[in-house]
Amino acid sequence: MRIEDTVDADYPALKLFIAGRFVEDKPAETTAVLNPATGETLAFMPHATPAQMDEAIAAAGRAFPLWRRMSAQERAVILTRAAALIRERRESLARIVTAELGKPLAEARAEVDTAAAIFQWDAEEGRRAYGRIIPSRQPGTRLMAVREPLGPIAAFAPWNAPINTPARKISGALAAGCTVVLKPAEDTPGAALALAGILAEAGLPKGALSVVCGDPVRISERLLDSPIIRGVTFTGSTAIGKMLAARAAATIKVMLAELGGHSPVLVFEDADIEAVATAAVRAKYRNSGQVCISPTRFYIHESVHDRFVNCFTEAAARLRLGDGRDPATTMGPVINARRIAALDRFVLDARNRGIEIRQSGVLPEKRGFFFRPTILVNGREDCLAANEEPFGPLALTRSFGSLEEAVALANRLPFGLAAYAFTHDSRRIIQLGEEIESGNVIFNHWQASLPETPFGGVKDSGIGREGGIEGLVAFQTVKYISEA
Repeated sequence: MRIEDTVDADYPALKLFIAGRFVEDKPAETTAVLNPATGETLAFMPHATPAQMDEAIAAAGRAFPLWRRMSAQERAVILTRAAALIRERRESLARIVTAELGKPLAEARAEVDTAAAIFQWDAEEGRRAYGRIIPSRQPGTRLMAVREPLGPIAAFAPWNAPINTPARKISGALAAGCTVVLKPAEDTPGAALALAGILAEAGLPKGALSVVCGDPVRISERLLDSPIIRGVTFTGSTAIGKMLAARAAATIKVMLAELGGHSPVLVFEDADIEAVATAAVRAKYRNSGQVCISPTRFYIHESVHDRFVNCFTEAAARLRLGDGRDPATTMGPVINARRIAALDRFVLDARNRGIEIRQSGVLPEKRGFFFRPTILVNGREDCLAANEEPFGPLALTRSFGSLEEAVALANRLPFGLAAYAFTHDSRRIIQLGEEIESGNVIFNHWQASLPETPFGGVKDSGIGREGGIEGLVAFQTVKYISEA
């Protein structure tokens, strides 16, 4: 992709990627992509026309027989080459992520590293898509179960991880032998389009990947109604995920969905309170709290609650808000003005209920979408923040007295993506691991997802798993073969 006709030197001109090529035609419709640290326009995102959507879908259908017939070793070579190119272009990719999302460059570089690791893992795991031989009931008969690629996949990526989430969806599907049509978020299309260029350079056959942008309703309807598309992978809100799942069911498409979180954190009296509170600030305000597994509901044992809150507040006060490209910045902006309005609603609701509100950090004297790190102390269960995911730099605390009460608080919402607990009591850890309703339960640290581990939610937080062996299986189907 050439960098031209763009305000920011770190950000590329945006062109649709369809059937292995960047579209040079001038688009009829565009949407401005903004730098959330300044509010200025970075570039204009082209909208795919119905004809271009049909071309992308048809190309995925044509490329699928070729890509699935390639050996796992041949596919692995391409994905490994893509991983190497991602690492080679770490700095330029990180700067695209920071420009369109606003997160500090250090966080953006870590996201690029994770994207490369995902491609590397899937390249290797694709070579281990084993089937099995089933013991026969009679001599001379062989029974087999083999895993095959599902087919062309429609992938929908959110704005809060512009390169990581597209990488997870694209690499898992490609490693399984599927082709992909990806729709990135309107706020952050640049990183996904750059990733498409890298895959083309790595030798991906034309049509195996297309990246289309535009109106989410029109694009999702076109993809989900197509009989060519056989599976859907979506990361985003629970409400949108349910609508897509209903539409996918109409044509019996396989659905993989990672949805809302609102993660609980249980801190018991035997934890190192100062250390946990300090690390909790880094985990909570990473990416300005715009992470699906961001710790949000902090349930602290009554004997240490106030101590934890004071330490947490002090650590949050040390965060420096600003442009992510400034080395001194430790927390960037939120993605857009709509997030500011949503967060203001949580704070106003808490204020009206008499909940103590602590806000830290000085807002930079510049334009942009900045929101101070906020803590709602001893928030009641009827307040808005206790029930809806803030998806921003806002945390809520409440004290608990017993393990049973802590588990009840953790499980009270219809979400179950990630949960965290801090204790050194082994019996307590076993009980919590069994009783907390979440797809990921993390003890004594904050790393909820790795390329080699399964990731996904239960209840309203989604269906299916990305990452690990399970992430490959999600894009495969099982065929039974019997020979006599």
